Amino acid sequence: MELRVRDRRGVVYAGFCPFRRPSWWRAFRLFYWGFWWWATTAGVAVADGAAAVGERIFSPEEQANIAVYDGANRSVVNINTKATVAAGFFMMEVPSEGAGSGIVLDREGHILTNFHVVEGAREIQVLLHDGSGHEARVVGVDPATDTAVLRVTAPAELLEPVGFGTSHDLRVGQRVFAIGNPFGLERTLTTGIISSLNRSLPTKTGRTIKSIIQTDAAINPGNSGGPLLDSSGRLIGMTTAIASRTGQSSGVGFAIPVSTLLRIVPQLIQRGRVVRPDAGIARVYQSDAGLLVAAVVPDGPAEQAGVRGFRVVRERRRQGPFLAEFERVDRTGADLIVAVGGQSVKTADDFLSLIESRNPGDRVLLTVVREGHSLDIPLTLTAEN
Repeated sequence: MELRVRDRRGVVYAGFCPFRRPSWWRAFRLFYWGFWWWATTAGVAVADGAAAVGERIFSPEEQANIAVYDGANRSVVNINTKATVAAGFFMMEVPSEGAGSGIVLDREGHILTNFHVVEGAREIQVLLHDGSGHEARVVGVDPATDTAVLRVTAPAELLEPVGFGTSHDLRVGQRVFAIGNPFGLERTLTTGIISSLNRSLPTKTGRTIKSIIQTDAAINPGNSGGPLLDSSGRLIGMTTAIASRTGQSSGVGFAIPVSTLLRIVPQLIQRGRVVRPDAGIARVYQSDAGLLVAAVVPDGPAEQAGVRGFRVVRERRRQGPFLAEFERVDRTGADLIVAVGGQSVKTADDFLSLIESRNPGDRVLLTVVREGHSLDIPLTLTAEN
């Protein structure tokens, strides 16, 4: 084997040479080049490892959160309102501003929100997900359920309708997601669980909204009118109120179920209001046994069906040389309502809920107790005035 060695003067020697490098030098060079190869390949490996570390890995729970937000946040809008309120000693009109959230219903520009968000507003501006602002007008309101529908004129490609889910099969402990604009912070996501179902929530009109969803997802001022979503990103309710002494989230929030919204919203879009069925019963008294009918609407459905209320009895009495006329209320003949359509009722809310779950023109069966006997009275509902 030929060995070629170069000396310090650059002379190349072939074969055996007295100036040949010693064996320790060859060992050193072997070690040097081996170390260089190891350092180079190790550096590549370290770089590859750094790249792998840079790739974010999400847990299944995080992936679910991200999927819900990515799928629904563009369906949430920011609603800003301007109104004037009377204030001061002379009750002068003072400008007032408000804010809330809304849900895109369709590409025609219909926006769902709470009635209290837009109540008394003279100007309403809706901010879409791209930051563009659009003037909105009120299409219809239903104060009894704190629901309102607005409409904006915006390009269809900027409107991302929310996906509707169901609320009849919800379970306590189920994970939920709320998106809204608390304190003006646009499209904020909070998570939690369903804390309870079938809560009741009174409104300003004196009515009570039934089947309310209670959640511990953080809901603050500005969240009103935003969506409550399930883990599939489907709408199951609209956030509407919080229970708090400070006005901020205390872990007790409420949402109107989507089943109620689906019954109300089409009427608000078509008519501007909700037409509810009416049984023609003007006043009742609650008792442990049922609802005692105090008065019926003259010529209303209940009176036409033969439902009896309190009866006013006029009597004449002689007082000395004079004959005086007196009136007294006879409650003995009044009907006691115990069931509607076979479902028992204990309170006025029970009665209203069963009646309002039907439509004008529907025929219902009232079960009453009259003078100690049970009686079924068929009654045809009319539209509420």
